[in-house]
Amino acid sequence: MTAGSRPGPWRRGPVLAALALLLGLLLALHREIPNRFGNLGSLVETFLPWFGLFVPVLLAAALWRRSASAVVALSLPVVVWLNLFGGLLGDRSHQGGDLTVVSQNVDAGNPDPAATARDLAGSGADVLALVELSERAGPVYERGLAKAYPYHAVLGTVGLWSRLPLSHIRPVDDGMDYGPLAATQPADAKSASTRALRATVATRQGPLAVYVAHLGSVRVNPRAGFSTAQRDRGAQALAQAVAAERNERVVLLGDLNGTLDDRAFAALASRLRSAQEVAGEGFGFSWPAAFPVARIDQVLVRGVRPERSWVLPDNGSDHLPVAAAISG
Repeated sequence: MTAGSRPGPWRRGPVLAALALLLGLLLALHREIPNRFGNLGSLVETFLPWFGLFVPVLLAAALWRRSASAVVALSLPVVVWLNLFGGLLGDRSHQGGDLTVVSQNVDAGNPDPAATARDLAGSGADVLALVELSERAGPVYERGLAKAYPYHAVLGTVGLWSRLPLSHIRPVDDGMDYGPLAATQPADAKSASTRALRATVATRQGPLAVYVAHLGSVRVNPRAGFSTAQRDRGAQALAQAVAAERNERVVLLGDLNGTLDDRAFAALASRLRSAQEVAGEGFGFSWPAAFPVARIDQVLVRGVRPERSWVLPDNGSDHLPVAAAISG
């Protein structure tokens, strides 16, 4: 082929241009991806911010091919990604805060819960929520946190420690018990498996309703796809509990096993704000601790103002602790 017969820059790289447009459409129309095929929509939404990494890859290929059409087509995914996540790139934090809350999944298999407890006791939190408390490690946390937190409540595998008085402590439906046999489960068995609680914290600004939750785990496998049934039931039950909450001041802490981009949390996200999105810096990924790729550990609020939100360093669990300072 002679130089004069080579395709022009607008004709080069049609496949790259098509891929760029498809990426933009995926980002823009992610809510339209059906969940009936292995919960594909929820799986995509869980890692949605990471799809932005395809942009520099496609851009490099477009420049190498000298494809003007592919470069122009890439403007679609860039604009859509910035519209979805651009607001999370800067520092949105403010000074102040009447109350500091910290939440962590401390990992039932944590090899050194005593060290994790010492680290959390020094976090400066006024209210500390822990989930995935094992029968073995539960007493370790109670001893390690007793000096810093005179008030605490543990129900099943979730617990709340506070410098301020607690009251009205009760379990919350976590969506795990369902079906015809749920009613036949003994009361002590239900109590031991509790994964969500609600308590009132007596703050200077008035009573604060605090929810602590650890929703059902999710799994990815070739046959079933993205299995989220238990988690989704829990998200729905939690949203109903928050909707019925009479206290206007609410904080929800815990491991929800999903990001707020996931459509399963639409009802919950419509009633509560993410402290990280309002007053954090960046995405605040919390899991897995060794290389965080998703924020599944949440601080969600209603009726109070997030001033700062941040992620604490690794302390031995497979989840990083997440923190927020709130006012009002």
